[in-house]
Amino acid sequence: MSITNKYQVQSIKAHESYEWLLHKHYLKRIPPISYAFGLYEEHDLIGVCTFGVPASFSLCMGICGLEYKDMVFELNRLCVNDNIYKNSLSFFVSQCLKQLPKPRIIVSYADTSVGHNGYIYQATNWFYTGLSAKRTERYDPENPNKHSKTVIGKKNIKYTDLAVRQRPQKHRYIYFLGDKKEKKIFKQALNYEILPYPKGDNDRYDSSYEPSTQRNLFS
Repeated sequence: MSITNKYQVQSIKAHESYEWLLHKHYLKRIPPISYAFGLYEEHDLIGVCTFGVPASFSLCMGICGLEYKDMVFELNRLCVNDNIYKNSLSFFVSQCLKQLPKPRIIVSYADTSVGHNGYIYQATNWFYTGLSAKRTERYDPENPNKHSKTVIGKKNIKYTDLAVRQRPQKHRYIYFLGDKKEKKIFKQALNYEILPYPKGDNDRYDSSYEPSTQRNLFS
């Protein structure tokens, strides 16, 4: 059976991804979500993919300039069950991109700290634009997986009270959505150099958690 016959991709409510993101994805936190999609095998949800406005305004402005900052969205989470068909992940991402509003500029990252190279983005023809800059970040030692912007103000924590750590560098990938003219304009405006794809062995993290899989028939 082909992938297109075995699996379907449909838009889902943001909250339908929460269990996956909090328990199965390695970051264990929910990002800003503007669009969410589910990968289904019949009535079973077997993967989620989410997109949202990047937390960094400088990133939105820096990719293709101030004129196109509002078109920038980030593919910020991708999480699927193990043992799905070969090439199912690239099918999932491709279908999600097709269902997004256009024109859009999509950015995503492959985290080097967990051994990711971004092969899914390479398989779906994204532009590779190098590593994110080296920098430090503040975090709450009691909640190391939570972003500093999330914990400040919610636990009477001041920014200066947070601990400091080195932020892991990430491989940055860019994808343009639109017609031929729009894609050409975005590529001409791109402020990053397009580089050869990085290679290396991918590490795997523990994704054995099994979230609820029943399709929401009333969404």
